[in-house]
Amino acid sequence: MHLIPEITESAKEIRDIRRNIHAHPELRFEENRTADLVAQALSSWGISVYRGMGKTGVVGRLDGDLGPGKMIGLRADMDALPLQEHNNFEHTSRNPGKMHACGHDGHTAMLLGAAQYLSNHREFKGTVVFIFQPAEEGGAGAKEMINDGLFEQFPCDAVFGLHNWPGLAEGHFGVTPGPMMASSNTFEIIIKGRGGHAALPHNSADPVFAGAQVVLALQSIITRNKRPIDAAVLSVTQFHAGETSNVIPDSAFIGGTVRTFTLEVLDLIEQRLRELAHNIASAFDCQTEITFSRNYPPLINHANEVAFASEVMSEIVGKSNVSTSIDPTMGAEDFAFMLLEKPGCYVFLGNGDGDHRSVGHGMGPCHLHNPSYDFNDALIPVGVSYWVKLAQRYLA
Repeated sequence: MHLIPEITESAKEIRDIRRNIHAHPELRFEENRTADLVAQALSSWGISVYRGMGKTGVVGRLDGDLGPGKMIGLRADMDALPLQEHNNFEHTSRNPGKMHACGHDGHTAMLLGAAQYLSNHREFKGTVVFIFQPAEEGGAGAKEMINDGLFEQFPCDAVFGLHNWPGLAEGHFGVTPGPMMASSNTFEIIIKGRGGHAALPHNSADPVFAGAQVVLALQSIITRNKRPIDAAVLSVTQFHAGETSNVIPDSAFIGGTVRTFTLEVLDLIEQRLRELAHNIASAFDCQTEITFSRNYPPLINHANEVAFASEVMSEIVGKSNVSTSIDPTMGAEDFAFMLLEKPGCYVFLGNGDGDHRSVGHGMGPCHLHNPSYDFNDALIPVGVSYWVKLAQRYLA
């Protein structure tokens, strides 16, 4: 490891900030305490602070002492999840039903660490923009910040993001050019039939029976309509109908998610989903109401920025500890909206397998969105060094 010594020495201070945030999790667009903490820290280091972008977002601007130049954006997410934490160590969540189960506390702390270091070492040309984003977990906070003029006020030449990744060895990096994370989309199908006595089904139009055929048929989109080499997931996760055993209900509800790496495959899936649901329901004398919501686009890394970021990562942890062709994941990430606006790169930083957790963890796996998860504080000097060297080299 080639970490910046000053960052290694200050890692405990950043760790304490991380654990403070972990103990006080806030859900999407409610990150008021976290935003206050971020804004106060940035201001204390002489960094210009802008608030209210994307409702609870915070942006810090740091101009180098060597005059104007390029502008780089570094982004961290701040929100927690609506999850009851199972851990009982000292920094466990004090807000019932809320938990930092995805490591956004660590992301925020590491970017603050980079801001502190760069504020003390302004020997660069250009501008660093520290983007502390709300509502990554389903709220599309990145899009909200963009809609509020993020890149008009801060016209970054490139933007970079980072996420800890359990299962990837501690301190290792992973990235790939092109699609790295999937689009996130949801669908709802309401099948309207004609209810009646379950003993006299010929007098009804059964939405449950029609719905069952729809659920089975939807998987044919994946296996028979799209090309086998085009990755996609269609999962039915909800089927609700009826209230008692001897009544055929008037309607049935089907819901689920679709994940793809390209918009072309997404277009195909939506089209076929609508056609199959409508035609199958019609064949059983039922009608449909279909809602297909495109929430997050696929996260597509730009090749030049991947190559640049990979050089920085290799400088820090060694080339053998950087994978530049990591398998994409069907998880989604709203940093994708920023990559639609600006060239950039999103990377994974290995969180390890969970052995870092102290006594008091919940005994469950250290996976993302798990009530026993905890961010690995050993990553702090690695992540902070990455942000600092990325900014310094980009602006050099």
